[in-house]
Amino acid sequence: MKQNIFDIKSESDFQTACLENFRYQYENVEVYRKFVDYLNIDISSINQVNDIPFLPIEMFKNHLVLDKNFQTENYFQSSGTTQMNRSKHYIADFSLYEESIYKSFEEFIGKPEDYIFLGLLPNYSENTHSSLIYMVDFLMKKSAKPENDYFLYNHQELFDLLQTLMDKKVILFGVSFALLDFLDTLESQNFSISKSENLTIIETGGMKGRKEEMTKDELLKIFQEGFKTDKIFSEYSMTELLSQAYSLGENIYKSPNWMRILIRNTEDPFSYVDDGRTGAINIIDLANKHSCSFIATQDLGRLENETFQVLGRIDHSDIRGCSLLVS
Repeated sequence: MKQNIFDIKSESDFQTACLENFRYQYENVEVYRKFVDYLNIDISSINQVNDIPFLPIEMFKNHLVLDKNFQTENYFQSSGTTQMNRSKHYIADFSLYEESIYKSFEEFIGKPEDYIFLGLLPNYSENTHSSLIYMVDFLMKKSAKPENDYFLYNHQELFDLLQTLMDKKVILFGVSFALLDFLDTLESQNFSISKSENLTIIETGGMKGRKEEMTKDELLKIFQEGFKTDKIFSEYSMTELLSQAYSLGENIYKSPNWMRILIRNTEDPFSYVDDGRTGAINIIDLANKHSCSFIATQDLGRLENETFQVLGRIDHSDIRGCSLLVS
């Protein structure tokens, strides 16, 4: 692309970058071109973002979504059981992902170098095809703190470490069910985390099929009480993306300037609903330069005042996501 996506400052910049990216991907990503042609769309008529066709996310399960100018064996794979047909997102340029990770984190939370990172997740060597694990591992490398580590099942060790780090800025990344398991372990042993203004929890979703379903508000309240901190943040991304949106509370997310959420009508996938109304989430991710930047997901959401909420999944969509990382 002519424009550096990480320099986008205005709506005009964003529109220009989207249209450039659309035309590039139409010419260079075969499955996207076939999809657009199947819709019988005259691409010369596409002059604004809302006219761009969004590729159904399911296409990553059965098709190679990759710029023809690149060959790569590197990919991220969606979580799931061995019986599932899982998505693969082939990565032509990891530097785009890493810059997206760093700049999003810096914008919404702070410089990674200022934090110790702990993970209630498998470590990188156990799951090299997880985009989430790659992200956390990258942040740990940027942080370079000796305490950085993974503690998926080592609950006692994590508890003991947290008690020694109360005067340091700590971020604990975890899939939701693993964070709940950790709190359950503490409760069963009559342990309690000491209150700390320096502890931030970042939950990454992942309750599907693992524990009794609860609303996001209920989940965040449990985390606030159990971890004794108001800094219960959330991260929203997926295998098919190279960008992240963050919520700093109350299930209200913001995305960086090179990522945008649109809410499509569930009855008419080529139209959009007004702000404040619930629909299906379409995502523009300009960091996906070499796959597809325009993805129609199976998540439900709502836009309001340039922020968005994630409200669940469309009925009958596959169970997938972070909760199955350790299946």
